Amino acid sequence: MWLPLGPAVPDPRPSVDGPADRIEVRGLEMLLFCGVLPEEQARAQPFLFDLDLYLDLSVAAATDDLTATADYGALVDGISAGLVAERFQLLERLAARVVELVFELSAVSEATVTVRKIRPPVAAHVDTTGVRIHRVRP
Repeated sequence: MWLPLGPAVPDPRPSVDGPADRIEVRGLEMLLFCGVLPEEQARAQPFLFDLDLYLDLSVAAATDDLTATADYGALVDGISAGLVAERFQLLERLAARVVELVFELSAVSEATVTVRKIRPPVAAHVDTTGVRIHRVRP
């Protein structure tokens, strides 16, 4: 099933069994190495990330306590630090690595990650190419 990439997308979770609450991070931009072409591995390229982080936010909403939620600032820092030292060939692997880092760095129960490559190396004019994955914490 194809889902359009962009900020105004319906909830992509395949089920409603998990928490309906979510934290959204939109338009996180990073320079990374990802691609199968030699020139894509020779220089960093810009990528955009959107994250949907699913967890129960009721305690944080009632207490105003940062420790009762996922600290998106710390997550962004951790994801950035983790990815900058790595190289990828496929957007699919890059998106999966972001989810791995989200689960390592937080108590998020489910995550949807969208990765978009800005100015992909294709013959036709394309603004971005991308991948969206949804994972449940194992």
